[in-house]
Amino acid sequence: MGKPLNSLGRLTVVITGASSGIGQATAEAFARQGASLVLVARDRDAIEAVAQD
Repeated sequence: MGKPLNSLGRLTVVITGASSGIGQATAEAFARQGASLVLVARDRDAIEAVAQD
């Protein structure tokens, strides 16, 4: 069966619209769970700030 949601360390998640709003909140939630992230957005400065957080 699948992995428990509290153990995402080997999971890679692609999130579009990750520079604000729901996309940013989703990225932060997956990052807290240890997933690797691929963040996509149109605003380079904003996405870099999210990636640093």
